[in-house]
Amino acid sequence: MTGPVIAGIGVALPPSARQDDLWDGYFSRHYAGPRAALARRIFANSGVRTRQSVVSPLLEDVSGWSTERRMRRYQAEAIPLGKAAVSRALESAGLTASDLGLFAVCSCTGYATPGLDILLARDLGMSPSVQRLFIGHMGCYAALPGIGVVSDFVTARGRPGLLLCAELTSLHLQPPAARTDIQQIVSHALFADAAAAVVVTPQSEAGYVVREVAAITDTSTADHMTWEITDLGFRMGLSPKVPSVLATHVRGLVLEVLGRHGLGIADVDGWAVHPGGPKILDVVQEKLGLAGSALAESRGVLAAYGNSSSPTVLLVLDELLRRPVPPRSIIMLAFGPGLTLYVTLLEGSTLAA
Repeated sequence: MTGPVIAGIGVALPPSARQDDLWDGYFSRHYAGPRAALARRIFANSGVRTRQSVVSPLLEDVSGWSTERRMRRYQAEAIPLGKAAVSRALESAGLTASDLGLFAVCSCTGYATPGLDILLARDLGMSPSVQRLFIGHMGCYAALPGIGVVSDFVTARGRPGLLLCAELTSLHLQPPAARTDIQQIVSHALFADAAAAVVVTPQSEAGYVVREVAAITDTSTADHMTWEITDLGFRMGLSPKVPSVLATHVRGLVLEVLGRHGLGIADVDGWAVHPGGPKILDVVQEKLGLAGSALAESRGVLAAYGNSSSPTVLLVLDELLRRPVPPRSIIMLAFGPGLTLYVTLLEGSTLAA
């Protein structure tokens, strides 16, 4: 099989908590007042049953922390989480860290220099000549342009590359002034922490060929999704109009990508759709005319892990590859600020066990 080929995947998760426990033990008090009933409904209808976080509000309230304090905690927590995901991806691909020619990291929830790319390259024993790339502030869709960049490197240089997506959204719990903001209630009900990594190689007997990465950005809706750096962490803006914008563009872009490869929607037997929320998945299912079971893995990831921003679509990919008979063709789909929609087409055989 010629490359670029996704030949390995690795996931690392912090401790988990039940959504009901998070509501009863913390957020019911956080949203006490005129918006309490609304907040309860939003949490109950989020599609999330459990979530993972490096900082649980049940144990530690960071809502009053300065951005500096949050960034220091980000570095301390992201390094071991990222190391675990990268190590598992390398093991899955049958490679060592010293084999890599490129190490790319996506993250929009924390910054420091030296960053994760430098520190993990050092700690994992990557070559001093490994090329590094840090991709920040692309949000939930970052994994797909990340795969595109790593795939281009692999094609051009003939050496393996690795992409790590690591997000710690739990560090950005907002303070009391934001308690009645519906957009903050929604983000607090959905977002979680995770790290996921994929190895891309020039060729492999088992894996998924990255056939194409494509995007469309509707800049007229740039204010619909924002991620602002404040003195008290990063604050999300999330318009309720996002699903309608996605509905406008998703079918056209998916058909365009598939058409260039002589495929149609019926030829795709694996859908890795970023579960930004239940309405997002409903819109994708409706506009693409998919059966209810087509997005089972995406809905399952939302229920079990919440929305962990950039790693989430990779968590869905990992679930697809755990099917008894893994898919032959996979469409990965994610969206985020811009508003931007990314589509990636994968084709191939199953990953080696």
